Amino acid sequence: MRARLALWASGLEFDQQEVDLKQKPPELWVLNPLGTVPVLLWSDQGVQKVIAQSLEIMLCALKANDPLSWLPSTQDGWDQALELIKGNDVAFKKHLDRYKYPNRHPETSASSEREQGALFLKHYEQVLEKQDFLSGDHFGLLDAALGPFVRQFAKTDLVWFNSQGWPKLINWLQAFESSEAFSFIMQKL
Repeated sequence: MRARLALWASGLEFDQQEVDLKQKPPELWVLNPLGTVPVLLWSDQGVQKVIAQSLEIMLCALKANDPLSWLPSTQDGWDQALELIKGNDVAFKKHLDRYKYPNRHPETSASSEREQGALFLKHYEQVLEKQDFLSGDHFGLLDAALGPFVRQFAKTDLVWFNSQGWPKLINWLQAFESSEAFSFIMQKL
């Protein structure tokens, strides 16, 4: 989702292909021997490279064209964004996966994983109490990078999520889900 968000925001033309992960096409294996998605075949001045990480796809697309100013404008902004994204991609995602799929992780409990993940969400709420978006005064890289994961966490138990003392985060997530960008990435091909 976040790779498609950044590609949409970049305004660059691109072709996308949905992949059935149970029947991965041979073309995917050729591009990415790990068989993971997303994967982007990027052409720049006649040179092609394969990018197989969503954050790298986001950065590549937005560095090529950033008409909505999603990229941070200061070094502090970059440092803060990359630190939060790293925390999301390493620790928060681990808690999310164990909370969302407890049968895959019998060594832990879904409720304890939810509590650990909630610590990240509480932090996001604190950030949103000071500014309209995680990225600052407008939707940007950080919002796009974290939004899909916060959404997954919320959807695991929406009643519980909405009962938490996170009004800013809840409103932020609702705004994300009703955005033009979200509508674009949710289109079925």
